[in-house]
Amino acid sequence: MSLRPLARGAWRRAASRRRTNIGIPIATRRCLNTVPKCPEPTCDCADTPSMPWGKGIDTSANLNGLIASYAQQVLICTGKDDWSSRIEEDNSGDNLAADLKELIGRGGVYSDPFHNVSIVNASFPSAISRRPEVQTSSVYLVPSFKYIPFLPRVSFDSVQALVKGYLLPEKLHPMNDGLSPIHKDRLTRKETYQQLLYGVRDVEDVLVLICGHGERDKRCGIYGPILQEEFERQLPRAGIDVLQGPALDEGITAPQLSGTTSETQTQNTARIAQISHIGGHKYAGNVIIYLPPKLKNSAGNEHPLAGHGIWYGRIDPKHVEGVIKETILNGNVIADHFRGGINQKGEILRI
Repeated sequence: MSLRPLARGAWRRAASRRRTNIGIPIATRRCLNTVPKCPEPTCDCADTPSMPWGKGIDTSANLNGLIASYAQQVLICTGKDDWSSRIEEDNSGDNLAADLKELIGRGGVYSDPFHNVSIVNASFPSAISRRPEVQTSSVYLVPSFKYIPFLPRVSFDSVQALVKGYLLPEKLHPMNDGLSPIHKDRLTRKETYQQLLYGVRDVEDVLVLICGHGERDKRCGIYGPILQEEFERQLPRAGIDVLQGPALDEGITAPQLSGTTSETQTQNTARIAQISHIGGHKYAGNVIIYLPPKLKNSAGNEHPLAGHGIWYGRIDPKHVEGVIKETILNGNVIADHFRGGINQKGEILRI
């Protein structure tokens, strides 16, 4: 990314250094509980899908570390799973992904080459407002685990508030020390903007995200719906309620984020969606699991991976049961499929 007010050559040199060993977030090795391989399934599951000619799956590469570095990921709730190859081109460019990239993408006014924000579309439906005549979009922010239900599509101010209040860094990377005070101030988060966004709340559901971007690559387009169906079938068997529909519907009396837990409700809940391109088509199926900070493990104790996002590759339907058991229930990383992870500090994790 580059910043318009500065000399482009200087930022290109800085970006080059970032791609070597200076940029953030730097992959960090953490002591994660691991198992070497996914356990064999104990029940019937869907067959491994066949791939189109010339579109095989790379079964030999070491996946550890094959993850895009990012400080925050924005999951835009589109209610569909078929997007243009470039998601910002959907609906002739009139979409939230395009708006966000205009601000924080390459050349955007808030662009920072040392603070990458990943923007993806998701098949989650948006929240339903008490004013249905006002078109709004919803987003999940992870790994901060925030749900922002109402971003009016008629107001660019709400997009600015999202960027300034939640997506900019709280503290700039040292490589930005040479910027002017005004420029530093522009690129730094302002929590006062959070007050402009209505209904923001914490996420307490497990989020299972499966790359199903068929317009970008046929392999993910084939794997996406098959894996979604398998997770929807297997999670309830493991005692995890799969939530459908909008996370918030203000048409219902006393609206509440579905799946949030109370003192009397302890069952874990999950939401499953297909998402747009995250890289690594040849490692399909690609699955990201975000485990909320308040998640409990199968014994009712603090979950070892609470507050983490875990990226997996080469997930076949036969692996879904094992992923649920090892990672979602018990907090173990399956080393053979692990592409990387992220914690709430935005640190990219390896094993």
